[in-house]
Amino acid sequence: MSTSITEDVLKPTIEENDLFYNSESDFAKVAHELADMEDELDGQDEETAALQAAQMDADGMHHNFPQAEHACAYCGVDSPTCVIKCNSCNKWFCNSKNGTNSSHIVNHLVLSHHNVVSLHPDSDLGDTILECYNCGCKNVFLLGFVSAKSEAVVVLLCRMPCAQTKNVNWDTDQWQPLIEDRQFLSWVAEEPSEEEKLKARLITPSQISKLEAKWRSNKDATINDIDAPEEQEELPPLLLRYQDAYEYQRSYGPLIKLEADYDKQLKESQALEHISVTWSLALNNRHLASFALSTFESNELKVAVGDEMILWYSGVQHPDWEGRGYIVRLPNSFQDTFTLELKPSKVPPPTNLTTGFTAEFIWKGTSYDRMQDSLKKFAIDKKSISGYLYYKILGHQVVDITFDVPMPKQFSIPHFTQLNDSQSNAVQHVLQRPLSLIQGPPGTGKTVTSATIVYHLSKIHKERVLVCAPSNVAVDHLAAKLRDLGLKVVRLTAKSREDVESSVSNLALHNLVARSSKGELRKLLTLKEEVGELSASDTKKFVKLVRRTEAEILAKADVVCCTCVGAGDKRLDTKFRTVLIDESTQATEPECLIPIIKGAKQVILVGDHQQLGPVILERKAGDAGLKQSLFERLISLGHIPIRLEVQYRMNPYLSEFPSNMFYEGSLQNGVTIEQRTVPNSTFPWPIHDVPMMFWANYGREELSSNGTSYLNRIEAMNCERIITKLFRDGVKPEQIGVITPYEGQRAYILQYMQMNGSLDKEMYVKVEVASVDAFQGREKDYIILSCVRANDQQAIGFLRDPRRLNVGLTRAKYGLVILGNPRSLSKNILWNHLLLHFREKGCLVEGTLDNLQLCTVQLTRPKPKRQQNMNSQFQLNMNAEMSKFPNVQDFDTQSLMSFGGQAGGFNSGFGNNEDFSSYLNNDYWNFENFQTVPPGAAPDFNNGDSMSTNVYSKNGPMLDSNYAAELERNGPTGSRYDANEGLSKDFNSLNI
Repeated sequence: MSTSITEDVLKPTIEENDLFYNSESDFAKVAHELADMEDELDGQDEETAALQAAQMDADGMHHNFPQAEHACAYCGVDSPTCVIKCNSCNKWFCNSKNGTNSSHIVNHLVLSHHNVVSLHPDSDLGDTILECYNCGCKNVFLLGFVSAKSEAVVVLLCRMPCAQTKNVNWDTDQWQPLIEDRQFLSWVAEEPSEEEKLKARLITPSQISKLEAKWRSNKDATINDIDAPEEQEELPPLLLRYQDAYEYQRSYGPLIKLEADYDKQLKESQALEHISVTWSLALNNRHLASFALSTFESNELKVAVGDEMILWYSGVQHPDWEGRGYIVRLPNSFQDTFTLELKPSKVPPPTNLTTGFTAEFIWKGTSYDRMQDSLKKFAIDKKSISGYLYYKILGHQVVDITFDVPMPKQFSIPHFTQLNDSQSNAVQHVLQRPLSLIQGPPGTGKTVTSATIVYHLSKIHKERVLVCAPSNVAVDHLAAKLRDLGLKVVRLTAKSREDVESSVSNLALHNLVARSSKGELRKLLTLKEEVGELSASDTKKFVKLVRRTEAEILAKADVVCCTCVGAGDKRLDTKFRTVLIDESTQATEPECLIPIIKGAKQVILVGDHQQLGPVILERKAGDAGLKQSLFERLISLGHIPIRLEVQYRMNPYLSEFPSNMFYEGSLQNGVTIEQRTVPNSTFPWPIHDVPMMFWANYGREELSSNGTSYLNRIEAMNCERIITKLFRDGVKPEQIGVITPYEGQRAYILQYMQMNGSLDKEMYVKVEVASVDAFQGREKDYIILSCVRANDQQAIGFLRDPRRLNVGLTRAKYGLVILGNPRSLSKNILWNHLLLHFREKGCLVEGTLDNLQLCTVQLTRPKPKRQQNMNSQFQLNMNAEMSKFPNVQDFDTQSLMSFGGQAGGFNSGFGNNEDFSSYLNNDYWNFENFQTVPPGAAPDFNNGDSMSTNVYSKNGPMLDSNYAAELERNGPTGSRYDANEGLSKDFNSLNI
């Protein structure tokens, strides 16, 4: 049934209010969007709990109110004009929020992943299934209405593609969603009267979640089948210091298990039914099965390359079949399919069939098992790590030491990128110390610095160096740099990723084994490729020969590169004196521990705690401190990172605000304005030679197709216009990046550009549209940042996170455009200062792209309480922590962060610089001689500090409150940093 509705049934005062939602979604892992939406639904207040208690009898059971068949399954409201039926489970729910942040029907649809509904026969619209008038789409999260031009009716149309289709009969420009403020419009279903609400059963968001979970196994369950509301036990927060490694293990172990259990539940719930498959052959003659999912389904998946899946067929056209394989390709801006490479099997897949298949993900806990193993080894194996590093990680105060090592005559490597002063200081510092932290702000060349450090360490100690990072992309990038330096590099990859092509595939261990194989191993490899599998005896022989060859290759390497989790591979069952971990601030502490406990005597952690941190799926584990990196905890303990100071990426106008707000104005520019200005550009920058603007967009945010994410149609439309304008200016698609924090917006922008882009469609396909997380560590010539959030409540979700803003602002080299609603964003202190900065520069504008005018909107003044939060509880707590070290200056000062170009400046302010050259002559320190806890100190070892109170905070990084105050008083012109000043003297000779 296609839906059109007469305007007579509409209430005469349908208001076009802005949407507003409170969800803090995380785009990097789509699971976060659902988890955060569930957090939104958990916002119960004490009054609701008290009222609910009054409805319960002495046995703690709810009164059984007599209710009609169509009564709300949550609260019992049964007015026909107020209820909506979920067609997927045949349950009814009302359109009342009554104690929750969403109406009961929207709550149910989001938590159950359902999206098809119908109205009651006695409602004003009758027994109507809500669906698109044009194409029949029934997903209510996609539906909205428009008015017919010639008749007194409104028509339901889906947001994409039908609302984008020009039709002479419909006013599609006035399309509005059916769900606003997480509630159906009142003419679709009314809100119950106050009298009906008083009679209704009160139900808390927590009980709603439990009831939804119960329905998955028992569709007839009621609220009496779940426990009465109770306080959930909070996990004890992680500590800042630990008495010993056993306490350390007892603290982290349960959190890793909690995270593993959540990940397992999430993975195993991702069964895909009734999928269509396209068959092809890989270069290795293995079968490839490719399948596309609907936006709704794909948005819910948490999938990574290398994940194992089972694909099976059960039907009448072919005997039952089952095959296993690994994901080798995911959907992206250029294609929308998942590709599964099947393992060789005696039973070939039914390649003549394309429909009726089912896929299921196989969860593997390898990464979590390796974290747990590293904790155990750290506790029981004294040879797993040096004594100095052991106590440093536990948080004990030990005397700092330096190594007596021969220093190179110059730190820059011939025929390689030359280092600037701060990079040279970092290299010099690292070579002499057992534990070093290097902070690399955006564009400061930390990869070049890391590669130079590894080169010198390899030459000085004549031992293998283990180089790790939490992601495969980061490992590959650093491995390529090390290869360019002439080092013997081996890239160790997981078995499940051996068929995934990368920029350093020639360095991969399995490929090195194949190229170096001789004699019997060569024969067996050839036979395996031709036949697909070996006999049992040949397999045993083959495995033995491969292991021997792998060990020989690894033994001859200068550097072994792998992920942090990959360091737990049995093939690396050897000791590594030196470990460097890149992007260490994106790894959890147990993850970093995996490579460290392989006998490390010298550890270098590289990262930036002002950018994105580890991704934790389980909220409780994150709140307890698991989302805090080892890098950050060491800083809070007084370990001072070395900061790289010269940025080579951004036009100096673009680096001004991030430098002042996140790095105390310490960033110098290694490029000039002229080097980052495109001559003869016709792009309409408000100030011609200042390539940045905040374009005020006043569109409304809407729920996306899965109900757990957001999109903003006006911002998507203007995004396409900006890209088209850049294309006409000669910019190539590969030079443009679109960053948006919400998956719903990412998918919508891609669809919108394909349907509405006025130039060659292939050009729009090549533009990368991705999350902040996907862009960390990368750059584009031009960046468009779509903020999405726009609502009356001025809720902006995880846009509040300064780290996300820092990453978003620092990806562009030549130009930055921010699309957002200044009214919604300005209530947040950080965004308020960003808007002030753009306004002072004459770059806060509104209007059309061809006729931009200065934006005159009055910015909301943040409340004083939020201004205080701007100082960041994280910074205040760490400053308090630093006060316990009387000889240590404020670690947040430029001089100590960068050493101020002075050799040895570190030791003049921190501890004693004694010569422990004997350290290099001993295999390991005598642990008994390194007890650092003073007698009687154990009961108050942490001084009441914990990770949740003294390290962890929602916003994480430190913000420069002094600069913020200056900005609010005087504008950026009065700040300590100006885009036309602070240019590094080295910029002419450097280009990183």
